[in-house]
Amino acid sequence: MTDGAELRRRTQEFLAAHPPGATERTEFLKARFDAGLAWVHYPEGLGGLGVARALQAVVETELEAAGAPDNDPRRIGIGLGMAAPTILRFGTEEQKRRFLRPLWIGDEVWCQLFSEPGAGSDLAALGTRAVRDDGGTSRSSEAESGGSWVVDGQKVWTSGAHAARWAILIARTDPELPKHRGITYFVCDMSDPGVEVRPLRQITGEAEFNEVFLTGVRIPDAHRIGEIGDGWKVAQTTLMNERVSIGGARIPREGGMIGPLAEVWRERPELRTHDLHQRLLKLWVEAEVARVTGERLRQQLVAGHPGPEGSGMKLGFARLNQEISGLEVELLGEEGLLYEDWTMRRPEKVDFVGRDAGYRYLRSKGNSIEGGTSEVLLNIVAERVLGLPSEPRTDKDVAWKDLAR
Repeated sequence: MTDGAELRRRTQEFLAAHPPGATERTEFLKARFDAGLAWVHYPEGLGGLGVARALQAVVETELEAAGAPDNDPRRIGIGLGMAAPTILRFGTEEQKRRFLRPLWIGDEVWCQLFSEPGAGSDLAALGTRAVRDDGGTSRSSEAESGGSWVVDGQKVWTSGAHAARWAILIARTDPELPKHRGITYFVCDMSDPGVEVRPLRQITGEAEFNEVFLTGVRIPDAHRIGEIGDGWKVAQTTLMNERVSIGGARIPREGGMIGPLAEVWRERPELRTHDLHQRLLKLWVEAEVARVTGERLRQQLVAGHPGPEGSGMKLGFARLNQEISGLEVELLGEEGLLYEDWTMRRPEKVDFVGRDAGYRYLRSKGNSIEGGTSEVLLNIVAERVLGLPSEPRTDKDVAWKDLAR
């Protein structure tokens, strides 16, 4: 089935059998997943129908018109945008069946244990260790003949770790190899003994980020994603998907940060000046170009195989957000210097649009850091999109244990 009309008919039949107004939200989402209408480009039995990604818009249009509930994608964005495509590409059939359904429904929130205090922009320098323990005994339901791994280390800037059940984790399994090798990719149960989550308070006053300490955490080998030592290759799929999900999210015209700025401009004519008008027009056009470019990028994607173009989108996203929020604060004058609430909170999702201008201005400063720093992404665009020579790297063939730290 590859026809949009047929998919529309199928969606309408599903809605007739599961009326949104008469079906409990979680039950509706479970039924939608089982009907293959969750992400239609995924295989049958895994929430999809194996059809073109672009046809998802047909499903979403019908569901939105019927007032159907969504799965709160901002709350579970790491699972949807990063964990799911990685598991789909590299996971075993058992892992796909175990993790994808509760992930999409939102029953299980995911976080990402990648960055470390000594391995931020240079992620491959990570030092968290995973040591094979074939004689170890994991919890009864997870005991596997493949044994388990004992993980020790520290991760940082972990969004949503305080609300997460599962984490995608990369750890060093062979320090004798160069830093990009000898890394293995795991799924970590955040409720396991030895996992400690501490809040990191941000410039906004909140703590959506965390640092995570791993002390003797036992992970069954059945929760390893990909081959031993192939973690860097697996992580690249995660990172490329992350940048597409951050910089290329589907939004309507005047969605995102440009929306509140345009609204203030229309409703507060006394704030307008010619100079501000020219700057607003420029940013409005750039925001629209970015939105349309993101739509084109999504249509070009093959499930689980994003390219480096997402890095360019994420670069533009960060710059635009910071310029737009800066102009909004300037437009509001003294009002723009106000900040609604410095209360220490640990939110489960980021809400740029539902907050005041001061929050948007402060929070957008992190856009050029999270999801890959702008400096790293410029290197990726230069080397992998423009084909420019790579920067000299003297440590590529040096064993990780011999690197200066």
